[in-house]
Amino acid sequence: MSRYIINGGKPLEGEVSIRGAKNAGFKEIIASLLTDQPCLITNLPQISDVRLTTSIATQLGSIVEQFGQHSLKIHTPAITSSTIPRGTGEKSRTSFIFTGPLLARTGKITFPTPGGDKLGNRPLDRLFECLTQMGVTIDQSDSSVTMTTDKLIGTQYTFPKPSHTSTEVILMTASLAQGQTTIKNAAREPEIDDLITMLNSMGADIQRDPKDSSTIYIQGVKKLTGTNHQVISDRNETVTFACAALSTKGSINILKVDPQIIKKFLEIISTMGAKVSGGEDEISIAWDGPLKAINIETEPEPGFMTDWQAVFSLVLTQAVGCSQVIERIFPYRFQHIDTLNAMGAKTKFFNPDIKDPDNYYHFNPENNKPEYFHGVKIYGPTKLTPTNLKVNDLRAGAMATLAALTAQGQSIVEGVEFIERGYEKLAERLVALGADIKYIKKT
Repeated sequence: MSRYIINGGKPLEGEVSIRGAKNAGFKEIIASLLTDQPCLITNLPQISDVRLTTSIATQLGSIVEQFGQHSLKIHTPAITSSTIPRGTGEKSRTSFIFTGPLLARTGKITFPTPGGDKLGNRPLDRLFECLTQMGVTIDQSDSSVTMTTDKLIGTQYTFPKPSHTSTEVILMTASLAQGQTTIKNAAREPEIDDLITMLNSMGADIQRDPKDSSTIYIQGVKKLTGTNHQVISDRNETVTFACAALSTKGSINILKVDPQIIKKFLEIISTMGAKVSGGEDEISIAWDGPLKAINIETEPEPGFMTDWQAVFSLVLTQAVGCSQVIERIFPYRFQHIDTLNAMGAKTKFFNPDIKDPDNYYHFNPENNKPEYFHGVKIYGPTKLTPTNLKVNDLRAGAMATLAALTAQGQSIVEGVEFIERGYEKLAERLVALGADIKYIKKT
């Protein structure tokens, strides 16, 4: 495994530019397969999820050209295979997102069961239910899923709970279906709006209800065309650098990002006492004296994003008092707390007293387990101690890196391949802010 050797204890200061969003970019590569014409996608991050997705697209018939460091031209004149290759397909959870292009253009897709981070099961039942209503037949085995259709037809579907990726898959699939599809209780993340912008520029007819943004109307069209599209900035990366500033008691100016896409986060850290200022496409975050403890719950947009809670938990170890984090999206996403505890953090797991947990939590009840905790109390401020860490999750890996920078002394972070799934050259960019990191890359 590759590793970082980190000497921490120094405030991070300076400027950093945000790359394109992981959770938009690789899905927009997939969306380009909906047309037989070329698509140019710019502001793509150089991360392994983008490389994996590009590799899968190439094996399905796409011709991919790179322009500069962050732009790809994808041309798929014909889909040459309806089977996602097992090797690359199992390494990432992108496989099933190819459903729309392959069903629309070949009437079939076979993909391995989704992989990705160690966050528990990722339920596809809501997606499968909607696709079945659209005329798709689904056959599942322990290792793969096969979907077939003679004709995609529009439908009306209400998600029991908002689902980010399932909403995106239906957007792609319905774009070339016959008739209108209406999605209710759809996810509202900015990455979804970015995908809608791209699809509409390709000739799709997709609109959110102006009175209820959780309702989306997709009028199917016969054909989509090529386009040029710039990927939205990565809000997860933005929050990571903001937390780097706060946990190390530093000051970072974050460029090339719209503050509105992390509005909830900025409101929370302002309440805690952080110094926050910004303009149309930049944000300045600075430690301005002791932070106050706070309670948060992860929620779908416009709430506090689940991907933020690992790096934010680190910030809470440096706040004064007892903070509380409740995870509502995944049945268990507190692997990073063990890392913090190993570095001297003071925490206590608990389960909230919820009268109607089935409606309160967004994961399927059958994915819950008696040993899972859905809340954690974090006591601060705590002086973290350096240690050797091994990570197996993207966001927890970013948190471990920032924790090592917060602690005084040398730490080693192993398994940085997980971090590279979602962060472009994270070590180099942190070094530019004053971090002492030596990157030992496995060859």
